Amino acid sequence: MVGQRENGVWRAGGPLLSVSVLLIGLVATAVSAVALYDAQHGTAERIMTQRHEAALETIRLETERYRGMIDTLAAGIANAPDMTADDFSAAADPLVQAALIGAAPVAYVVPVRTGELSEAERRWREKGSSGLTLHPAPSVGEHWFAVYTRVLDQNEHSTLTGTDLAAFPPVTTAVENARDTRQTTVSDAFVLMRDRKLPTTEQQQSFAFAAPVWTQENTPEFRGWVVSGLRGGDFLRDVLDNAGQDQIAGQLVSVSASGGRDVVASWDADKGGDLHEAGPLRVADRDWILETSGDYRRLAGAGWYLPVVAVVAGLILTGLAAWLVQVLATRHARASEQVDTATAGLREAEAGSRRQAELLGAIMTTIGDGVSVVDSTGHVLLENPAAKRLLGVTENPGNPDEWQELYGVYRPDGRTPLPVEEMPLIRALAGEAVDGCEVFVRNAGRPDGVLVSIDARPLDPSAGEHGAVAVSRDITELRRYETDLSIFAGVVAHDLKAPLSVVRGYADLALDDVEASPDALRRIIRSVDRMDALIETLLAYTTARHAPLRTVTLDPTPLTRDVVEDRIAALGPDAAEPEWSIGELPLIETDPAMLRHVLDNLIGNALKYVRPGTTPRVAVTATTAGDRVRIEVTDSGIGIPDAEKPYVFESFHRAEAAAAYAGTGLGLTICRRIVERQGGEIGVEDNGGPGGGTRFWFTLPAAAPADSDATASSDADIRDALAQAMRDRAALIEATRLPGLASPNPLRSPTSP
Repeated sequence: MVGQRENGVWRAGGPLLSVSVLLIGLVATAVSAVALYDAQHGTAERIMTQRHEAALETIRLETERYRGMIDTLAAGIANAPDMTADDFSAAADPLVQAALIGAAPVAYVVPVRTGELSEAERRWREKGSSGLTLHPAPSVGEHWFAVYTRVLDQNEHSTLTGTDLAAFPPVTTAVENARDTRQTTVSDAFVLMRDRKLPTTEQQQSFAFAAPVWTQENTPEFRGWVVSGLRGGDFLRDVLDNAGQDQIAGQLVSVSASGGRDVVASWDADKGGDLHEAGPLRVADRDWILETSGDYRRLAGAGWYLPVVAVVAGLILTGLAAWLVQVLATRHARASEQVDTATAGLREAEAGSRRQAELLGAIMTTIGDGVSVVDSTGHVLLENPAAKRLLGVTENPGNPDEWQELYGVYRPDGRTPLPVEEMPLIRALAGEAVDGCEVFVRNAGRPDGVLVSIDARPLDPSAGEHGAVAVSRDITELRRYETDLSIFAGVVAHDLKAPLSVVRGYADLALDDVEASPDALRRIIRSVDRMDALIETLLAYTTARHAPLRTVTLDPTPLTRDVVEDRIAALGPDAAEPEWSIGELPLIETDPAMLRHVLDNLIGNALKYVRPGTTPRVAVTATTAGDRVRIEVTDSGIGIPDAEKPYVFESFHRAEAAAAYAGTGLGLTICRRIVERQGGEIGVEDNGGPGGGTRFWFTLPAAAPADSDATASSDADIRDALAQAMRDRAALIEATRLPGLASPNPLRSPTSP
């Protein structure tokens, strides 16, 4: 509570609670926002590292592929001393087909001294380089002319034919190093001749590969170079757009032996941000570094704004909570409890929002109904544990053609296989909404079979994939209950209608013939008693399923003796005196009223189902095995055929031999329900003793060991529990009787006159 009932005290406490809630809400909002930001930033860093590594590996593979193809072309030229322009063009076809990223024209470059220009021009024209005109660079002793050229990019129109590469210092250094080291080299960054005609803002840095052409003779002869440029901007753009998924910017930096840095290529500086990565790579004879950067908001994906949303939502919730506390705290004392509940609910909501992600993952595992999801081809994407248990499988099928073999799906009759095109998920894939489709599933995991009701729907388009989802539930017990109810209705209609007909007939007779009325009225009373016994049995049938158990430690001997005596008394004075005995019965844990009903049914059957002129015999004995007590009720009656024994505990089942005796077919069903609810078992077998008959047995938990004082002190509690159970049962039966009828003995046998 906040203060006392005085208004002044309430007004002083309200603002204090409001401020406290406001501060707590602000702190919780700040912590949540920081945690979300850290999580988003950490995710962005991991993505940035992945994108950078992918781009680095792509550059390494592409440059090695480029270099390898140039080396191959150079080796081919070395083995063809009389190569013509057409031969060169054909040899360069693989480079064209390779679609190398950012590739400029490839050229065959030969060294020519100043005094040999005319002769060189004539010789290479004769080899197919028609229209070749050499353009020597001034003040150079040795020229390096491109005599053959092949365009690698269809958008490229200019060629290098006749160009003196000695005029380009970055390329000069590369070709000299290639000739001296006899290895492919890469140049420093420079602007291609074609790009120099563009505006400065559109020019891009490029670099060239130079592969020396040396013959393979004992005394190798140098013939020239294969030189090809690579536009760094186009190359890096394509790499970052694909490997970096258009989310990062970067630049390639060449590092000299002295530590100098030369930017070879750069791309998309506007995509840079607060995340940076750098990694080395070797390109031909140079060491390069790929430096990339990215904005964490782009890399974190669509959820980068969650911290902002968390702050706004937290402030709104905090403001609402503070206002609610202020309003409620200033009211009557009862409002204080509402404030506590409201603030607790808000705190629970905040905690629940943080647990939502984990809960979503656990829902599919813990949900009781089976859930199955398939893609557009029918392959199972998801099947939760409940679905696997319900359908009796441990693995997902590959495609719909395998469903029948794996699941064993039949129509509800359990015999006709269900065609694949009629299965609910396949129908849902076709756009149909399926509700309550019943199928029968029987396979190795479900050998007895299970009746399943399936609802299926096409996946919502927002899922991003065409598919279908189905929810399955086991309705085997439901259908069994419906069958029982149908049988129950038929039996009740028949068994209640017959006594009513007798009552009506004898009532009419009593009205017509006053002298015969005493006998007619007695018949009416017997018919009403039959109806009363049937109703009592039906109530017991329901009570055995749903009534609460009141388990106590009980000595069953007095209860058993009481049941036997009541049953013998119900036989009437004219009946033969039965022979009966009760052995030593150990203490058990049970509900006294429920146990009485079981014993009453079994002992009553033992005294009722006897051959005419035969003395009824009944014996009750017990044995202990571990933590269970087995109680047996043995008789010398008409017995039960072996073929009938598996069915005697089913609802409304009566053996052929018992057709001449009164009964409802529910007594043994009630016994089974009562025993199984208390964790026991019940069964029947032939009586191997003299006179034949039947032995019914059931098991119940043995009582825990206790000293005599404790046992004695609990006797009163047991008697009270038994008396209360009997009063409850009698009240329930009394509530169903017709007004004006005398209440018969509740323990009277249904066959007593």
